[in-house]
Amino acid sequence: MFAYIIRRLLLIIPTLFGIMVINFLIIQVAPGGPVEQLIAKLTGTAVEATARIGGSAGSEVSGAQSTAGASAAAETTSKYRGARGLPPDLIQDIEKLYGFDKPLHERFFQMMGQYVRFDFGDSFFRDRRVVDLVLEKMPVSISLGLWTTILAYLISIPLGIRKAIKDGSRFDIWTSAVIIVGYAIPSFLFAVLLIVLFAGGSYLDWFPLRGLVSDNWDELSLGAKIGDYFWHLALPIFAMMIGGFTTLTMLTKNSFLEEINKQYVVTARAKGLAERGVLYGHVFRNAMLIVVAGLPGSFIGILFTSSLLIEVIFSLDGLGLLSFESLINRDYPVIFGTLFFFTLLGLVVKLIGDLTYVLVDPRIDFEKRGV
Repeated sequence: MFAYIIRRLLLIIPTLFGIMVINFLIIQVAPGGPVEQLIAKLTGTAVEATARIGGSAGSEVSGAQSTAGASAAAETTSKYRGARGLPPDLIQDIEKLYGFDKPLHERFFQMMGQYVRFDFGDSFFRDRRVVDLVLEKMPVSISLGLWTTILAYLISIPLGIRKAIKDGSRFDIWTSAVIIVGYAIPSFLFAVLLIVLFAGGSYLDWFPLRGLVSDNWDELSLGAKIGDYFWHLALPIFAMMIGGFTTLTMLTKNSFLEEINKQYVVTARAKGLAERGVLYGHVFRNAMLIVVAGLPGSFIGILFTSSLLIEVIFSLDGLGLLSFESLINRDYPVIFGTLFFFTLLGLVVKLIGDLTYVLVDPRIDFEKRGV
């Protein structure tokens, strides 16, 4: 097993490198990069653009911009859209500001060299370190992903087991109908419905609509803080869970049905074991292999792919919203920094998920399989 772990850890390096190369090339050829973004602001509202850069970078562009008025009528040839009329020196200063004065391959390897040291640089447009931005937004996304995953498992596993035991019964039929309806409803649409019904939209005003905690959270007692925290999370988690628990429930049911019909279950029943002992002493461990081992991957999936629209709808400032705004603004340090970190995290969690299979079922041996 140790040799398998070492091989998987070594495999992370080329996998991560390949993902970064592909995404780096895609982002670089996409129109509207940071240079174009700043040029558009300078030709429109130059004061706002300079103010948003901040610090020494802002003064550098401001100094170059002072020559733009006198040369505005001069026609300059530039590879950037919207740069006509701007002096070449200003364009060069902007390129230097964002590191675009260097060749493509040199920028990539310089970036990867920094990432190996976990130096993700500073945001182009927020004047803050990427690590600080991620750490600031992390509690929101972790809260959504963690509690959604836990609740989905707590509901889906007992419900799936019950459906397997009652397969074909009235209980199985009407719960399947509910599950199908839940699976068909998009989480963002269900979130809007919850707001209309329970967050002061048109009917009840039971839950808050904005933020992870109340404004007076620091003044509350410990018990009140916990209650306030879950009060704000109730609707977002419910909205995210509507589609996730359906798949997990059916997976649990099908796993149990497959195991119940196997010969060792028939033998256990023939020996006189109670039905509860058969289900939870023999069937449960085998049936839950794929469900329990998929827990790390489920958490990562919910954390990074399901929260964007929910964060926007409920005004939660998390990683999903940060990634979306970074893509819109072409904030390359935030885009690539978060991509590197979360890709690395996803690969490690995938390895943890594979090792979980061994913990759940020691019969699995990756060494003998040559994996």
